[in-house]
Amino acid sequence: MAEVKQPNRPVALIVGASSGIGAALARRLAREGYTLALVARRADQLERLAAEINGVAQLPEGATPRATAYAHDVRDYDDAPALFTRITADLGPLRLAVYAAGVMPAPTDDAWTFAQERATIEINALGAIRWLDLAADAFQRQGFGVLVGISSVAGDRGRRGNSAYQASKAALSTYLDSLRYRLRGSGVRVVTVKPGYVATAMTAGARLPKPLVTPAEAVADRVARVAAHGRPGVVYIPGYWAPIMWVIRHLPSALIARLPL
Repeated sequence: MAEVKQPNRPVALIVGASSGIGAALARRLAREGYTLALVARRADQLERLAAEINGVAQLPEGATPRATAYAHDVRDYDDAPALFTRITADLGPLRLAVYAAGVMPAPTDDAWTFAQERATIEINALGAIRWLDLAADAFQRQGFGVLVGISSVAGDRGRRGNSAYQASKAALSTYLDSLRYRLRGSGVRVVTVKPGYVATAMTAGARLPKPLVTPAEAVADRVARVAAHGRPGVVYIPGYWAPIMWVIRHLPSALIARLPL
Protein backbone atom coordinates (compact mmCIF):
# COMPACT_ATOMS: atom_id res chain seq x y z
CA MET A 1 0.00 0.00 0.00
CA ALA A 2 1.41 3.36 -1.03
CA GLU A 3 1.94 5.80 1.82
CA VAL A 4 -0.43 8.77 1.82
CA LYS A 5 1.16 11.99 2.97
CA GLN A 6 -0.98 13.90 5.45
CA PRO A 7 -1.52 17.59 4.61
CA ASN A 8 -0.06 20.30 6.87
CA ARG A 9 -3.51 21.20 8.16
CA PRO A 10 -5.78 18.29 9.11
CA VAL A 11 -8.78 17.91 6.83
CA ALA A 12 -12.21 17.03 8.20
CA LEU A 13 -15.42 16.15 6.39
CA ILE A 14 -18.69 16.96 8.15
CA VAL A 15 -21.84 15.61 6.51
CA GLY A 16 -24.83 17.45 7.90
CA ALA A 17 -22.90 20.62 8.64
CA SER A 18 -25.51 23.31 8.02
CA SER A 19 -27.04 23.37 11.51
CA GLY A 20 -27.16 21.79 14.96
CA ILE A 21 -24.29 19.60 16.10
CA GLY A 22 -22.70 19.62 12.63
CA ALA A 23 -22.47 23.41 12.46
CA ALA A 24 -21.24 23.67 16.05
CA LEU A 25 -18.57 21.07 15.32
CA ALA A 26 -17.48 22.93 12.18
CA ARG A 27 -16.89 26.08 14.20
CA ARG A 28 -15.00 24.14 16.87
CA LEU A 29 -12.74 22.29 14.40
CA ALA A 30 -12.05 25.52 12.51
CA ARG A 31 -10.72 27.04 15.72
CA GLU A 32 -8.41 24.04 16.03
CA GLY A 33 -6.95 24.66 12.58
CA TYR A 34 -8.78 22.08 10.49
CA THR A 35 -9.54 22.53 6.83
CA LEU A 36 -13.21 21.66 6.47
CA ALA A 37 -15.40 20.09 3.82
CA LEU A 38 -18.95 21.06 4.77
CA VAL A 39 -21.68 18.92 3.21
CA ALA A 40 -25.42 19.49 3.60
CA ARG A 41 -28.60 19.85 1.58
CA ARG A 42 -29.39 23.49 2.45
CA ALA A 43 -26.91 25.36 0.29
CA ASP A 44 -27.75 28.83 1.61
CA GLN A 45 -27.13 27.91 5.24
CA LEU A 46 -24.00 26.00 4.29
CA GLU A 47 -22.57 28.94 2.36
CA ARG A 48 -23.26 31.29 5.27
CA LEU A 49 -21.47 28.98 7.68
CA ALA A 50 -18.45 28.64 5.37
CA ALA A 51 -18.30 32.43 4.93
CA GLU A 52 -18.50 32.93 8.70
CA ILE A 53 -15.65 30.49 9.34
CA ASN A 54 -13.47 31.89 6.57
CA GLY A 55 -14.12 35.45 7.72
CA VAL A 56 -13.07 34.69 11.29
CA ALA A 57 -9.99 32.83 10.06
CA GLN A 58 -8.70 35.99 8.28
CA LEU A 59 -6.88 34.00 5.63
CA PRO A 60 -4.35 35.68 3.34
CA GLU A 61 -5.42 36.26 -0.25
CA GLY A 62 -5.00 33.14 -2.37
CA ALA A 63 -4.88 30.77 0.60
CA THR A 64 -6.96 27.60 0.68
CA PRO A 65 -10.26 28.44 2.43
CA ARG A 66 -10.60 27.09 5.94
CA ALA A 67 -14.11 25.86 5.04
CA THR A 68 -15.56 24.83 1.67
CA ALA A 69 -19.28 24.21 1.13
CA TYR A 70 -20.53 21.27 -0.95
CA ALA A 71 -24.31 21.21 -1.36
CA HIS A 72 -25.63 17.65 -1.44
CA ASP A 73 -28.72 15.70 -0.39
CA VAL A 74 -27.55 12.50 1.33
CA ARG A 75 -30.43 10.65 -0.35
CA ASP A 76 -28.65 11.16 -3.69
CA TYR A 77 -26.69 8.00 -3.01
CA ASP A 78 -25.33 7.59 -6.54
CA ASP A 79 -23.79 11.08 -6.45
CA ALA A 80 -21.86 10.52 -3.23
CA PRO A 81 -18.75 8.72 -4.60
CA ALA A 82 -17.99 11.46 -7.15
CA LEU A 83 -18.47 14.16 -4.52
CA PHE A 84 -16.23 12.34 -2.06
CA THR A 85 -13.52 12.09 -4.73
CA ARG A 86 -13.93 15.78 -5.54
CA ILE A 87 -13.56 16.74 -1.87
CA THR A 88 -10.32 14.80 -1.43
CA ALA A 89 -9.00 16.20 -4.72
CA ASP A 90 -9.81 19.73 -3.57
CA LEU A 91 -8.56 19.51 0.00
CA GLY A 92 -6.32 16.46 0.32
CA PRO A 93 -6.69 13.21 2.27
CA LEU A 94 -9.11 13.35 5.16
CA ARG A 95 -8.09 12.79 8.75
CA LEU A 96 -11.62 12.93 10.15
CA ALA A 97 -15.07 12.16 8.75
CA VAL A 98 -18.20 12.90 10.76
CA TYR A 99 -21.74 11.95 9.80
CA ALA A 100 -24.02 14.39 11.61
CA ALA A 101 -26.94 14.55 9.18
CA GLY A 102 -30.28 13.63 10.67
CA VAL A 103 -33.99 14.38 10.76
CA MET A 104 -36.66 13.86 13.39
CA PRO A 105 -39.99 14.83 11.83
CA ALA A 106 -42.71 16.25 14.04
CA PRO A 107 -45.83 14.08 14.22
CA THR A 108 -49.32 15.03 13.11
CA ASP A 109 -51.86 14.06 15.79
CA ASP A 110 -49.22 11.87 17.47
CA ALA A 111 -48.66 9.86 14.29
CA TRP A 112 -46.04 9.88 11.55
CA THR A 113 -46.73 9.38 7.85
CA PHE A 114 -44.91 6.75 5.88
CA ALA A 115 -43.21 9.51 3.86
CA GLN A 116 -41.81 10.95 7.10
CA GLU A 117 -40.65 7.55 8.30
CA ARG A 118 -39.07 6.74 4.94
CA ALA A 119 -37.13 10.02 4.91
CA THR A 120 -35.96 9.37 8.46
CA ILE A 121 -34.51 5.97 7.56
CA GLU A 122 -33.02 7.24 4.29
CA ILE A 123 -31.26 10.23 5.87
CA ASN A 124 -30.34 8.93 9.31
CA ALA A 125 -29.28 5.41 8.33
CA LEU A 126 -28.82 4.87 4.59
CA GLY A 127 -27.10 8.20 4.01
CA ALA A 128 -24.77 7.46 6.91
CA ILE A 129 -23.89 4.05 5.56
CA ARG A 130 -23.16 5.50 2.12
CA TRP A 131 -20.83 8.26 3.35
CA LEU A 132 -19.13 6.34 6.13
CA ASP A 133 -18.47 3.44 3.76
CA LEU A 134 -16.72 5.82 1.37
CA ALA A 135 -14.62 7.32 4.16
CA ALA A 136 -13.85 3.91 5.67
CA ASP A 137 -12.50 2.58 2.38
CA ALA A 138 -10.34 5.69 1.89
CA PHE A 139 -9.03 5.59 5.46
CA GLN A 140 -8.24 1.90 5.23
CA ARG A 141 -6.21 2.47 2.06
CA GLN A 142 -4.27 5.37 3.56
CA GLY A 143 -3.77 3.70 6.95
CA PHE A 144 -5.12 6.51 9.16
CA GLY A 145 -8.31 8.38 9.95
CA VAL A 146 -11.14 8.78 12.42
CA LEU A 147 -14.77 7.99 11.62
CA VAL A 148 -17.48 9.47 13.84
CA GLY A 149 -21.17 8.73 13.54
CA ILE A 150 -23.63 10.89 15.49
CA SER A 151 -26.19 8.37 16.70
CA SER A 152 -28.46 8.86 19.72
CA VAL A 153 -29.55 7.34 23.00
CA ALA A 154 -32.88 6.95 21.20
CA GLY A 155 -31.47 3.93 19.40
CA ASP A 156 -30.66 1.97 22.55
CA ARG A 157 -34.17 0.60 22.99
CA GLY A 158 -37.51 1.03 21.29
CA ARG A 159 -40.04 3.10 23.22
CA ARG A 160 -43.35 4.75 22.48
CA GLY A 161 -43.07 7.70 20.13
CA ASN A 162 -41.05 8.19 16.97
CA SER A 163 -40.43 4.56 16.03
CA ALA A 164 -38.66 5.25 12.73
CA TYR A 165 -36.25 7.71 14.37
CA GLN A 166 -35.38 5.20 17.07
CA ALA A 167 -34.96 2.45 14.48
CA SER A 168 -32.72 4.65 12.31
CA LYS A 169 -30.40 5.38 15.23
CA ALA A 170 -30.34 1.73 16.28
CA ALA A 171 -29.35 0.82 12.72
CA LEU A 172 -26.60 3.45 12.68
CA SER A 173 -25.18 2.31 16.02
CA THR A 174 -25.12 -1.34 14.95
CA TYR A 175 -23.54 -0.44 11.61
CA LEU A 176 -20.79 1.51 13.39
CA ASP A 177 -20.16 -1.46 15.70
CA SER A 178 -19.64 -3.67 12.67
CA LEU A 179 -17.44 -1.09 10.96
CA ARG A 180 -15.30 -0.81 14.09
CA TYR A 181 -14.71 -4.56 14.14
CA ARG A 182 -13.91 -4.63 10.42
CA LEU A 183 -11.33 -1.84 10.69
CA ARG A 184 -9.66 -3.05 13.86
CA GLY A 185 -5.87 -2.97 13.43
CA SER A 186 -6.04 -0.83 10.27
CA GLY A 187 -5.06 2.45 11.90
CA VAL A 188 -8.64 3.72 11.60
CA ARG A 189 -10.67 4.62 14.70
CA VAL A 190 -14.46 4.35 14.63
CA VAL A 191 -16.42 6.24 17.28
CA THR A 192 -20.16 6.06 17.92
CA VAL A 193 -21.46 9.21 19.60
CA LYS A 194 -24.76 8.92 21.45
CA PRO A 195 -26.03 12.28 22.68
CA GLY A 196 -29.09 12.60 24.83
CA TYR A 197 -31.45 15.53 24.38
CA VAL A 198 -29.69 18.31 22.44
CA ALA A 199 -30.87 21.88 21.94
CA THR A 200 -31.10 22.18 18.14
CA ALA A 201 -33.62 23.31 15.57
CA MET A 202 -34.63 19.65 15.22
CA THR A 203 -35.80 19.50 18.85
CA ALA A 204 -37.26 23.01 19.01
CA GLY A 205 -40.82 22.81 20.29
CA ALA A 206 -40.45 19.27 21.61
CA ARG A 207 -41.50 18.60 25.21
CA LEU A 208 -38.15 17.72 26.75
CA PRO A 209 -36.96 17.66 30.38
CA LYS A 210 -34.94 20.89 30.48
CA PRO A 211 -32.33 19.71 33.04
CA LEU A 212 -31.33 16.94 30.61
CA VAL A 213 -31.02 19.14 27.49
CA THR A 214 -27.44 19.83 26.36
CA PRO A 215 -26.34 22.71 24.08
CA ALA A 216 -25.11 21.63 20.64
CA GLU A 217 -21.80 23.42 21.35
CA ALA A 218 -21.14 21.20 24.38
CA VAL A 219 -21.73 18.09 22.28
CA ALA A 220 -19.43 19.45 19.56
CA ASP A 221 -16.67 20.13 22.10
CA ARG A 222 -16.83 16.54 23.35
CA VAL A 223 -16.88 15.13 19.81
CA ALA A 224 -13.79 17.17 18.91
CA ARG A 225 -11.92 15.86 21.97
CA VAL A 226 -12.93 12.27 21.25
CA ALA A 227 -11.90 12.61 17.60
CA ALA A 228 -8.48 13.93 18.62
CA HIS A 229 -7.65 11.66 21.53
CA GLY A 230 -10.38 9.13 22.26
CA ARG A 231 -10.36 5.40 21.79
CA PRO A 232 -12.58 3.55 19.34
CA GLY A 233 -15.92 2.72 20.89
CA VAL A 234 -19.16 4.28 22.11
CA VAL A 235 -19.36 7.69 23.79
CA TYR A 236 -22.46 8.95 25.57
CA ILE A 237 -22.82 12.74 25.78
CA PRO A 238 -23.17 13.82 28.53
CA GLY A 239 -21.64 10.80 30.26
CA TYR A 240 -24.53 10.34 32.67
CA TRP A 241 -26.58 8.92 29.80
CA ALA A 242 -24.53 5.70 29.89
CA PRO A 243 -25.98 4.48 33.23
CA ILE A 244 -29.42 5.90 32.39
CA MET A 245 -29.58 3.91 29.16
CA TRP A 246 -28.18 0.80 30.87
CA VAL A 247 -31.19 0.92 33.19
CA ILE A 248 -33.62 1.56 30.32
CA ARG A 249 -32.21 -1.35 28.33
CA HIS A 250 -32.83 -3.66 31.29
CA LEU A 251 -36.29 -2.47 32.34
CA PRO A 252 -39.16 -4.91 31.87
CA SER A 253 -41.30 -4.26 28.80
CA ALA A 254 -44.32 -3.50 30.96
CA LEU A 255 -42.47 -0.55 32.48
CA ILE A 256 -41.04 0.63 29.15
CA ALA A 257 -44.58 0.81 27.77
CA ARG A 258 -45.45 3.38 30.45
CA LEU A 259 -42.54 5.74 29.82
CA PRO A 260 -43.75 9.07 28.40
CA LEU A 261 -40.73 9.48 26.07
